[in-house]
Amino acid sequence: MGNLTKTVFIFGDKKAEGNAEMKNLLGGKGANLAEMNLLRIPVPPGFTITTEMCKIYLEEGQDKLISIIKNEVTASIKFIEERTGTRFSDAENPCLVSVRSGSRASMPGMMDTILNLGINENIVEGLIKKTNNARFVWDSYRRFIQMYGRVVMNIRAEAGDFTDPFEEILEKEKKQKCYQSDNDFNAEDLKNISKSFKQLVKKSTGKDFPNDPWEQLWGAVSAVFESWMNERAVYYRELNNLPQEWGTAVNVQAMVFGNMGQNSATGVAFTRDASTGEKIFNGEFLINAQGEDVVAGTRTPRQITAEGSRRWASLSGIGEDIRCRDFPSLEEMMPEIYQELAECAQMLELHFKDMQDIEFTVQEGKLWILQTRNGKRTGTAMVKMAVDLLHENLLDEKTALLRVDPKRLDELLHPIFDQDEIIKACCIGQGLPASPGASSGRIVFFTEDAQVWSSKGENVILVRMETSPEDLKGMVAAQGILTARGGMTSHAAVVARGMGKCCIAGAESLKIDYKQQTIQTENLTFKQGDWISLDGSTGKIYKGKLKTSEGQLSGDFEKLMDLADQHARLQIRSNADTPMDVMTALRFGAKGIGLCRTEHMFFDDDKIMAMREMILADNEAGRRKALAKLLPMQRKDFEDIFRLMNGLPVNIRLLDPPLHEFVPHDEKIQKELADELGIPHEIIKKKIESLYEFNPMMGHRGCRLGTTYPEISEMQTAAILEAALHIKYEGIESLPEIMIPLTGTVEEMKMQKKIINQTAEKVFEQYDDRIPYLLGTMIEVPRAALIADKIAEHAEFFSFGTNDLTQMTYGYSRDDSGKFLPMYLEKSILKHDPFQILDQEGVGQLITMAIKKGKAGRANLKIGICGEHGGEPGSVEFCHNEGLNYVSCSPYRVPIARLAAAHAAINEENNRSITSRQNASKAICFENYHF
Repeated sequence: MGNLTKTVFIFGDKKAEGNAEMKNLLGGKGANLAEMNLLRIPVPPGFTITTEMCKIYLEEGQDKLISIIKNEVTASIKFIEERTGTRFSDAENPCLVSVRSGSRASMPGMMDTILNLGINENIVEGLIKKTNNARFVWDSYRRFIQMYGRVVMNIRAEAGDFTDPFEEILEKEKKQKCYQSDNDFNAEDLKNISKSFKQLVKKSTGKDFPNDPWEQLWGAVSAVFESWMNERAVYYRELNNLPQEWGTAVNVQAMVFGNMGQNSATGVAFTRDASTGEKIFNGEFLINAQGEDVVAGTRTPRQITAEGSRRWASLSGIGEDIRCRDFPSLEEMMPEIYQELAECAQMLELHFKDMQDIEFTVQEGKLWILQTRNGKRTGTAMVKMAVDLLHENLLDEKTALLRVDPKRLDELLHPIFDQDEIIKACCIGQGLPASPGASSGRIVFFTEDAQVWSSKGENVILVRMETSPEDLKGMVAAQGILTARGGMTSHAAVVARGMGKCCIAGAESLKIDYKQQTIQTENLTFKQGDWISLDGSTGKIYKGKLKTSEGQLSGDFEKLMDLADQHARLQIRSNADTPMDVMTALRFGAKGIGLCRTEHMFFDDDKIMAMREMILADNEAGRRKALAKLLPMQRKDFEDIFRLMNGLPVNIRLLDPPLHEFVPHDEKIQKELADELGIPHEIIKKKIESLYEFNPMMGHRGCRLGTTYPEISEMQTAAILEAALHIKYEGIESLPEIMIPLTGTVEEMKMQKKIINQTAEKVFEQYDDRIPYLLGTMIEVPRAALIADKIAEHAEFFSFGTNDLTQMTYGYSRDDSGKFLPMYLEKSILKHDPFQILDQEGVGQLITMAIKKGKAGRANLKIGICGEHGGEPGSVEFCHNEGLNYVSCSPYRVPIARLAAAHAAINEENNRSITSRQNASKAICFENYHF
C-alpha cells in the first residue's frame, strides 16, 4: 500500500507540503495546487487527501477511511480557518469549502465536485448578517443542496425522465415568474427553492438533508472517492487506457465566491487556442456565477479577451455596438483583473512548458486561481503547439515529439466538406466552433439512441441542450456533437476536443424538444433520424448530408513528421495494392510498400473473367491459357506501382485467398459466365460447388495454391520481374520483394522458392538482363514461428502477417469474433481487442521466438510486419524493441506509425539513461562499503 504515515498534504499562503512532481500521490489537481502556491499564485488555502486513501475507501469502506485520516483532516481544516480568519461550522463567521476530485490524468467532468460545503440554515442567517447579501447566501445554499443531493444522496433523473429533478424545480419557478435565467431569482425566490430542494431530498431518500458540516464533509469526501468507480469514470479510463488502480485524490479548499454580485465572476482560460493551437490567450467567464455554471453549459458565457469577444460576435452576427453594450469581455469590464489573470497564465505556461487550462474566480474584485492543468486539445492543436513550443525554445526536439499522441494524428487526415457543396448547402444555424472537423449524421437526442444507431452502422449527430458527463458514451458513438447552450469551455467542447470529435456548441437559435424529439429552426423542423452536417471549424450547421474532400495538411504537420523520421530507427512502409494507394502512402511519407496484395488486382472487370477462366479450367493447359491473358494485365499493374515507388522497396505477396472468393455464387451471374465461356451452366455450377470449404481460412489458400498450381506462382513471378525490367529501360530503379504467403513447412518454402527462382532465370534469359530481387515469406502460421530457423535458411526476409497469426494463435475467426469479443472486453477476459492491439504476451512471444530463430538461421534476415497492427502505436513500440527493420500499415496510418516509431526510439533512449543513472547511483553506494 505504501507509506501511510502522511495522508493529507496542506497548501496555502504561498506554501505547500507537496509539489508538481507528486501527481501519483496527490493527483494532478492537488500537485498543481501545491506548485502554484510555491509560485506565489493567489490560490485559496486547502488540503489534499492522497490517492492511497481512495484505495483504502474502496477496499475497506468509510469507517476505516475516517479512522485513518480524521486527525489530519481536523488539523488541516484548522489550517484553512487560520488562513481565512473563519471557523468551520460556526454560524457567525463560517468557513465554507469545496470538495473536488483529482486523478493523475485529467478526466474532465467524469468524477464529482461539491461546492459551498459547510452551510446550513443557521449558517445562512449568520452569513447574511456578515455579507449583507441575502441573495448570494441563499443562492450558495440552494447550489449546495443541489450538488450534495445529486452527488452524495444520489438524487438524479430516473430512467426515462428528461431532466434532473432539481433542474425541474428551477425551471418551474422560472416559468412561473417569467424569468429568463437563474440570475433573475431574488433572495426570496432562492429561499423558497432551497426549501423545495430539501423537500425533494426527504421525498427521494426518506432522510432529512444533513445540517452538521462535519457530516457533510465526510459524506462528500467519501462520495468523491466513490465517484472513481462510477460508470462514466470507468468508461473514460477504458477509453483512454488509464489504469483503474490509480485512484483519485480529494481536494478540500476554502470557498471563494463568484456569485457575490456584479463585481464577482467565474471562468476558464486557456493560454493557447485548444482547437487550432494558435498562440492566443482565450477563455470564457460568467458574472455573478459559480464555476460549475461555465462548464455545465447551462448559461452561454462571455469571452475573456476583447479580441475573443469580437470574434464571437462576428460568428454570432452581432454588431460592435450591441457587443460592447450587452456582451463586453472581461478585459473590458475588469481590466485590472484581466491583466493579473493574463500574467498568471503566462507564468504558468512558462513554468509547466505547456498550454494551460486555468479555472479562476473573482470574488468582489479579487482574483483567485482554483486550478491549472495541461489543457485538452485537438489533434491539429496538439501538432501546432508542439512545433511552436519547440521554436520558442520551451521544449527540445524529443519532448516536442513526445507531446503529440500518435493516435491523434488521425484527426488531421480526416476529410473536410467539399467547398462546392458548402456553396450549395442550406445553412440552418450557427454556433461556436468548439472542436473542428466535418461530420454528417442522423439526428439523435439521447445517449442510448446514439449507441444503438451507431452499433447498426449509422452515422449519428448527438443533439443536446447541453451535455453532461452522463452523455459520454453517446458522444463516443456519435460522429459529431451539437448543443444549443454552452460555450468553448463547456463540457461538450472540452470532451469533444479531447476525443477529436467535431463539436458545435451554443447554437442558441435552435429550439430542441426532447419529448417530441425535434429541432426547430426559424422555418424548418428536423426530427430524429434526419440528416444534418456540422462544420466544427466555422460553427455552421447544414441541412442534409454533405460530400467531403481530402483534408489539407499543415506545414507544422510536415515539420513534425520530418523530426520524427530523424529520431526513429524503424522504417515505415505501407500496405498498398493500387496506384491510388501508393500515391497516398508516398504523400504520407511511406518508405516502401510492405504488402501488395496481388489478389485485389484480379477483381477489375477486365481481369476477373480471365481469372475465373483459369479457376474453372479442367487442366493445366487450360489454366496456362487463362494465365497468359492475365500476365500482361498484372505486369502493367506492377509497372505502374514500380514507377511511382521509384527505387523504394515493394513487397509483393503471391496469391493468397481461396479460389472460391473469385467465382460468382449468384445463379444469374453464373449463367452469364457460362455463356461468356461457352460452358454449360451445370458444369460451371458443379465446379464452383467443388471449391466450397468448411474452413476457408485454413483451407486451400496461400502457398498451398502455388504448390497445387505452380503455374500461378510462375505467372505472378514473371509479371513482377518483367515489370521491373520494363521500367529499368525507362531509367527507373525498382526493388521487388517476392513474398510467399502462409508458409508452414520448410518443404513448402523450398518448393515455392524453386519455382520462383527458375521462373526468374527464364525471364532474365529472355530479356538478356537481370535485376536484383529478394525472396521471403510471411510468418502467419504458429508452426512457421516455431521452425523459423529452418525456414530462414531459404528466405531472405520474414514479414509477420499479424492478422492471420493472431487468428491462428487465439483460434478466433476475425470475421466471426464480433459475436463474443465485445463481451470478453466488457468482462475483462481480454484487455484489448487482439485484432487492433498486438497481443504481446502470446502472439508477441511467437514473434520474438521467430526473430531469434530466424536470425540464427540467417544473420542478415530482413524482418517486418504487415498486419494492421503496424499502425497501432503500442504495437509499433513492440516492433522497435524487438529489432524489426520496418512495419507496414494502411496508407492513412503511416503518419501515426512514423511518430510512434520516433516515440519508441526516444523512450528506449530515455529508459537507457534512467538505468545508467540508477547503476551509477548503486556504484557510488557500494564504494562506501569495505569488503
